[in-house]
Amino acid sequence: MSFWEVGEMASSLLALLLLLEGAMLSSSPPPSGLLEKLFQHIDLHQDEFVQTLKEWVAIESDSIQPVPRLRREIFRIMALAADRLQHLGARVKSVDLDSQQLPDGQSLPVPPILLAELGDEPEKPTVCFYGHLDVQPAQQEDGWLTDPYTLTEELPVNIKFILEGMEEAGSVALEELVRKEKDSFFSNVDYIVISDNLWISRRTPALIFGTRGNSYFMVEVKCRDQDFHSGTFGGILNEPMADLVALLGSLVDSSGHILIPGIYDQMTPLTEEEKKMYETIDLDLEEYQNSSQVEKFLFDTKEELLTHLWRYPSLSIHGIQGAFDDPGTKTVIPGRVIGKFSIRLVPHMNLSLVEKQVKQHLEAVFSRRNSSNKMAVSMVIGLHPWIANISDTQYLAAKRAIRTVFGVEPDMIQDGSTIPIARTFQDITQKSVMMLPLGAVDDGEHAQNEKINRWNYIEGSKLFAAFFLELSKLH
Repeated sequence: MSFWEVGEMASSLLALLLLLEGAMLSSSPPPSGLLEKLFQHIDLHQDEFVQTLKEWVAIESDSIQPVPRLRREIFRIMALAADRLQHLGARVKSVDLDSQQLPDGQSLPVPPILLAELGDEPEKPTVCFYGHLDVQPAQQEDGWLTDPYTLTEELPVNIKFILEGMEEAGSVALEELVRKEKDSFFSNVDYIVISDNLWISRRTPALIFGTRGNSYFMVEVKCRDQDFHSGTFGGILNEPMADLVALLGSLVDSSGHILIPGIYDQMTPLTEEEKKMYETIDLDLEEYQNSSQVEKFLFDTKEELLTHLWRYPSLSIHGIQGAFDDPGTKTVIPGRVIGKFSIRLVPHMNLSLVEKQVKQHLEAVFSRRNSSNKMAVSMVIGLHPWIANISDTQYLAAKRAIRTVFGVEPDMIQDGSTIPIARTFQDITQKSVMMLPLGAVDDGEHAQNEKINRWNYIEGSKLFAAFFLELSKLH
């Protein structure tokens, strides 16, 4: 893949590492000139930064496909990150993990998790950056278009890193390690920054202070293990597919409203402060719709769209396992089908209660059909939503940094997706957690031809510099 097609997380991390290298190569100007000197260094070395990024992207650190060669590539990029951190003078600890046992009996080694520390001065705040260096599978056939010296300047903050190589595959063993390191590695951390996700526009930076959770369900309807022929059995039995379609159709209406009783009861009312926040967000609804290649959204205003994308739960139907989906025709009646759907949860929604409500609803609908088939419902993924305090000093520092670098107020946004590590860090460490994205809305994360713009990459390095300086003023 080309260097424009790097994932947002890896590019954000590398931008930070290159910034730190620039800071260490600088002389010691008065504080008022520090940012200007750092910005000049970043601008002067743009091509070198991009070349380094290109070398990182060339590593196929795919954690999804269980292939030994690809797993070795993850070990390779983790070693590269460790070497660069050590070059910066960081103390790096590589935590070895057990093997990953796959369903087919194959065993693959799990790449280490890196813990790194740069600076250890009690009078300074300490920031911990999380990142992952693994990527999702990508091939050109999928539709992709293309296959300084001595430290002379002190950093204004201490920096720690926690980097993993299995985020796309579920962050194997990460939560356990965070719990283990809570009173050691994280003991003197003041702030945790996750540089993931995207802005809501192309040119206005954003700060993310919340994400939705995710409860993923499977509903199985079974008559027998074997399929039927419709010419022999059609019209004389309760067909599992008909039952399942009725069940799935009872979940959400054509306006996107979830039909499960009580599902909205846990939501907190939208405040006037929130409404004003949505009004100031830089989103061109027409451009957003066109770039999404959607003929019409369910809502006509920016405020309605954003509240339903971030503030309200949503239910999506993802597929039916066991149904005939090959080209052509086939007169089969599936004997057993499994419907898959998920609910994106908003802050203050309780996973256990949502699970109970979903099961009660589906059981009631199924009962009214008087079907002789068997139905089973299970929640296979349960991830909590995350919300931060936007009045937290870390967010205020980031706002000032964005004003310094970009000359504008940031969009304060929540994200409709689910990033479990944010809630994990917040619950376990009890530290301030913030998401600081660098990528533009059109970067196409997790899609073919994913990119990051050079402007975002370079200006993002400046943003990290300004952010660290602002944090140092808090202590």
